[in-house]
Amino acid sequence: MQNITLMILVLSLFSHRSPQETTVVERFPVNVRNDFYTGNRDPFQPSQLLKLPVGSIEPGGWIRRQLELQKDGLCGHLGEISAWLQKENNAWLQKGGEWGWEEVPYWLRGYGDLAYLLGDEDMKKEAFFWVENILKTQREDGNFGPAYSNNGKQDFWPNMIALWIMQSYYEYTHEQRVIDFMLKYSAYQLTVPDEDFLSSYWENCRGGDNLWSVIWLYNLTGDRRLLELAEKIHRNTKKWSQPTLPDWHNVNIAQGVREPATYYLVSRDSAMLSASYHVQNLARSMFGQVPGGMFGADEVGRIGKTDPRQGTETCGFVEQMASDEIMLQISGDPYWADHCENVAFNSFPAALMPDLRTLRYITCPNHVVSDAKNHSPGIVNAGPFMVMTPFSSRCCQHNHGFGWSYYAEHLVMATPDNGLATLLYNSCKTTAKVGNGIQIELEEQTHYPFEEQIRFTLHTPREVTFPLYLRIPSWCEKASAKINGKKIAVQPVAGSYVRISRKWASGDIIVLNTPMKISTHEWTANKNSVSLNYGPLTLSLRIKESYKQVDSRETAIGDSKWQENADATKWPAYEIYPESAWNYALVMPATVSVTRKSWTADDMPFTQENSPLEFKARGRQVPAWTTDEYGLCGVLPAPDAGKSPQTDEITLIPMGAARLRISVFPTEGTDSNK
Repeated sequence: MQNITLMILVLSLFSHRSPQETTVVERFPVNVRNDFYTGNRDPFQPSQLLKLPVGSIEPGGWIRRQLELQKDGLCGHLGEISAWLQKENNAWLQKGGEWGWEEVPYWLRGYGDLAYLLGDEDMKKEAFFWVENILKTQREDGNFGPAYSNNGKQDFWPNMIALWIMQSYYEYTHEQRVIDFMLKYSAYQLTVPDEDFLSSYWENCRGGDNLWSVIWLYNLTGDRRLLELAEKIHRNTKKWSQPTLPDWHNVNIAQGVREPATYYLVSRDSAMLSASYHVQNLARSMFGQVPGGMFGADEVGRIGKTDPRQGTETCGFVEQMASDEIMLQISGDPYWADHCENVAFNSFPAALMPDLRTLRYITCPNHVVSDAKNHSPGIVNAGPFMVMTPFSSRCCQHNHGFGWSYYAEHLVMATPDNGLATLLYNSCKTTAKVGNGIQIELEEQTHYPFEEQIRFTLHTPREVTFPLYLRIPSWCEKASAKINGKKIAVQPVAGSYVRISRKWASGDIIVLNTPMKISTHEWTANKNSVSLNYGPLTLSLRIKESYKQVDSRETAIGDSKWQENADATKWPAYEIYPESAWNYALVMPATVSVTRKSWTADDMPFTQENSPLEFKARGRQVPAWTTDEYGLCGVLPAPDAGKSPQTDEITLIPMGAARLRISVFPTEGTDSNK
């Protein structure tokens, strides 16, 4: 990214309280330390951003609605139907239990944070039950959890997820025994010989998650044994810092991208930070240029399989969002906020049914049928991986819940200079200490990304001086901001932050405007196809969707299992079929009109019917572009493929609202019918 040299200091005299200093900055000051929130201790690289404790952010608007649907949907009720979560004979609850690997911690990571975010007492009671029992599994030597091994060596992977659960639980409750538990486990890990440590596939690929917990724990305790453990974990984790990707599994890539940057905090070697950017870019250059922030790896990437009809696991979406949030915290680079929004707004929502009671294993940018057939080898792996089912592959079934929970927890973060940074825009109320220790509430109201305006209202018991940072998205060329109705005196720069330091009073109002426009992205590696964007939203062809309810017992993926007494009729699966033409080439140059509709009363914008934005363009059908021998959307046709002489008006909607969609279009020249 270009270095921003603009540092305009403006003494704003409109406030009678004190002067106002407004600047445009690329990053956050690291020569100071926040007085109220835990940052990186010496000898770590200083913190750019500090995550607020769980419970500091109360979500509102459409993100709260997603969380409520998740509570009422699969995540909230999975404990009632998944055999892996049954309490009888569960290895996380009793020694020698049958059911126990990653499933309990995968689910509890999202479920617990969901309970904290919503303040739901029944859910918190259930989450605390599991946390209590995980704590009880700790043995004399410090190890904990089910005794799961590979080739006689412990598999540390499930415990890595459990540590993240403990971090959230501690932030919410401040119970010292969590710290004692984690320190004792860390001491145990130091006793394990390197040849027996992180030796199997999943743990070796994902050791960075263990490292993130060690850094969190060191920052709280200063226990220097943790520095030795950090080095040991990095030393025994797959080398994500090497020039080539060490693994091609889509979820491993989505998680592995954060490992070098995490180790950068320990080593302070900027090459490690650069390595994470390299992984991010290399995966997308190798496995397809496609919209939605992801890449065409299906389950495992294959050279040459780069068409937008390839997809990504739902696990891949939520792990990439988590990586983006962590990378934003480590680097301060607004690129990662842009990328998180790209995945969150465009890819993740359509991986689930609107009621969040079913999901599909693989979702693609060009996705024209969602059925229970085996589409291998068109996609990898073999199985009914495109049907919407509550019993998708058990990883995504249990892991999907932390996507929206963690997103909501990272909307706003603290800065080293006792300020706040607004990073991922959504409605919420943030309670935090700023300035000289005054606790304030920053209320954010918006329908972003479906509208351009974000409004902040400050509530404080007395006047307080602190800096507030506003992220300016990289796609927004003409952002503007006002404080109490008066425009700030600097011009915001795309891909940067506006820093406003002043004495704030209760009732102060900040309004950020992020004008959106239609833009075209050409995917040169995919036959010069194009996608259309509107601000952070990618647009997809609106295909008439026909839903067929099917028995979820018949569509269940093999490794997912029902509880014996679960009522499968309450949890049906759905196949989705197209009932309108989808094989359109986009007439270029694209002339696109935008229609804004009333905001949906149920705060759920990710459906065809409820989308508050609709777009019109023109296209020509490509008769030879059909589903292929695997029952998938055919690969993009060649640029010179025959096209209908007739041009049609086509309707586009946000990609996240389209469960069947064409998001990457072949192109056609000027519309001769106009």
